[in-house]
Formats: sequence, C-alpha cells, structure tokens
Amino acid sequence: MQTNTVARESDSGSLNQPVAGEKADKIFRALAWTCGILILVVLAAVTIFLLIQAWPIFGDEGVSKVISNFSGGRTSSFWGYVLPLLFGTVLVAALALLLAFFVSMGIALFITFYAPKKLASVLNSIVDLLAAIPSVIYGLWGGLVLVPSIFPFWNWVSKTFGWIPLFAGPAANPPRTVATVSLVLAIMILPIITSISRDIFAQTPKLQQEAALGLGATKWEMIRLAVLPFGKSGVISACMLGLGRALGETMAVLMILSPGLSYSFHLLKASQSQTIAANIAAQYPEANSLGVSVLIGTGLVLFLITFLVNLLARRITRKAGA
Repeated sequence: MQTNTVARESDSGSLNQPVAGEKADKIFRALAWTCGILILVVLAAVTIFLLIQAWPIFGDEGVSKVISNFSGGRTSSFWGYVLPLLFGTVLVAALALLLAFFVSMGIALFITFYAPKKLASVLNSIVDLLAAIPSVIYGLWGGLVLVPSIFPFWNWVSKTFGWIPLFAGPAANPPRTVATVSLVLAIMILPIITSISRDIFAQTPKLQQEAALGLGATKWEMIRLAVLPFGKSGVISACMLGLGRALGETMAVLMILSPGLSYSFHLLKASQSQTIAANIAAQYPEANSLGVSVLIGTGLVLFLITFLVNLLARRITRKAGA
C-alpha cells in the first residue's frame, strides 16, 4: 500500500515537471525576439547615420555653391535639386513595375497551371537563375546590346504614337532614355516577381481549385475565382519587393541613362531625368566633404520614400489578406 502511494506521488511529481519542449520553446522565442529587435536596431542605425552625415546641408553656407555645381547651374537649393531626381526615380521605377507586372503574372500562371512538368522544371530553373544575376550584368547588356539595337523600335513608336505626349519625338539616338532604362529594370525585376508569385500560386488549396472545377468552371475561371484571390497579398508583396529594387537600382541606370534634371514625361528623349541612386554614384568620386553630405541628403530622401512605399504596401497587403 505504501509502495503504491509512493508510486502515485512519483508519477504526480513527474507530471508537474516541465517537458523538454518548453525549454526549447523559450530559447526559440528569445532568439526570435532578438532577431526582430536587431532589424529595428539596424534600421535605426542607418537612419541616424544618414541624418548625421546629411546634417551639414542645413546650416553650411557653401551648400548652395555645391548644389549649383552638381546641377550645372540649374538650381542652388537642396529641394530644387533633389525633387527632380526623386521624380525621375519614381518615374523609372513605376514604368519598370508596370512593364514587368503583367508579364510576370503570365509566366507564373503558365509555370504553375499550364506548362508540362518537365518544361515547368526548366522554366523554374531559368527564373531562379535570372533572379540571381547581378544588376551590373543587366546594365552591361542594356548599354552594349539593347541601346544600339532598340532605336528602330523606339523610332517607330515615336512616329506611330507621337500624338501621345509620353511618346512625343523625335526619339533619341542612341536611345539612352527613360524608356530604355525602364525596360532594362523591368527585365531585372521580372524574375523576382515571377518567382514569388509562382510560389504563392502553387500554395493555393487543392480543394478550392477542385471545387471551382467541379462547379463547371474552366481553368481560367478557376484561376480567376480561386487562385488570384488567394494569392493577392503575396502578389502585392512581390511587386513591392520588385519596386524596391527598381527604386534603389544604381549601376544599370548609370550605364544606360543620359542624365537630366527636369520634370519630364517624354520617355523617348534623352537628358530628361535622372535617379537619386545613379546620381550619387556619378557625383560621388569628385565630391568634397560638403558635396558628400549633399549626396547623402538625397539618399536620405530616397530612404524615406522607400520606407513609406513599403509601409503603404504593408497596409494594402493586410487589407487584401483580410
């Protein structure tokens, strides 16, 4: 009798002891919190660095002269210098996203739902390979191959659709224009959007697809009614990731675009626009300490715009997933 009582007490005590998984869970939770806080620390460090380095532009009297030299005498104020650059950055990135989005969706849907397995496997490898190619390679290809060969096409566009202000001519030759660089950036971000969208579409529950097909829907109707609504938030995230890369692209733009400093929507004319990142790379080698502060100040503006774009995308994603 006493032995049974001791056994029961022993069993009861073992039940009150924490299992090994609880300790592992606490360790994992602590690591996750550390990683999350580390991201915030890095973001804060970058922001503080940019603010400290750009601070001289708010009080130094020589800033106007530096900006005048950078802009070729067009302006001497910081905002008069950075706003056209910001306009060019947003214009190039938005056009690249517009060109890449529909093609990316078509490729992702084809790989996921239409292509035979062997062909889909080959296309998956190609998409992943293209996503890993450095941007400087795209820039070299654009500057050495695309620019010399695409003028006849842009010239045809200018003559055919010149009544639209966007395509008003004459087309520049060589076509180192916003249209050409936007096309190169679209090709650059296309594999990123395609890869993420493909993975999202592949996760669509089979029951939803089979239910739509069972009700008599065609494959396209099944995609429109089941797949696209399911993957909406993921597609938006993919687009924002591609847009972020296009906003911050440097070398490809620097190698292709003929720079300008104006608010122009003429996509086929040269020397109209420039992006912030490419301008920093172009001006930095010859900039003095105050000039570097001016360039970092423009980088701070790009940093804030990118942050706001991602914040907006996050809110859109939450609404789409609700």
